[in-house]
Amino acid sequence: MSEWVLVDTISQYRMRYLVEVPDDHPEYALDIVTMSEAKEFSQEWLGETIFSHRIVSEREALQIFDKDNYYLKNLIDEKKKETGFTTLHETQNHSEHYYDIGRNR
Repeated sequence: MSEWVLVDTISQYRMRYLVEVPDDHPEYALDIVTMSEAKEFSQEWLGETIFSHRIVSEREALQIFDKDNYYLKNLIDEKKKETGFTTLHETQNHSEHYYDIGRNR
């Protein structure tokens, strides 16, 4: 037996911008970045943070998929599942390792 778990995360990046401003107004750089007028100087991915999870039915998952991926709404359900659902079979090696660790505690 298995169930579907919807996991919500936040993906975070540290972004840097290098902005030239008059020497007496360094705060102008903040406005330029806020207004999306600055070029990206660099970025570093800081990872994902899980902030919630819940069990959903396959039907509910397909409805959420359609809402979140409205541009793929016309796909058949099997294609939606192939595109966005991670099956137990796909994670078999990882899952077996995880469950083995849990059994040895």
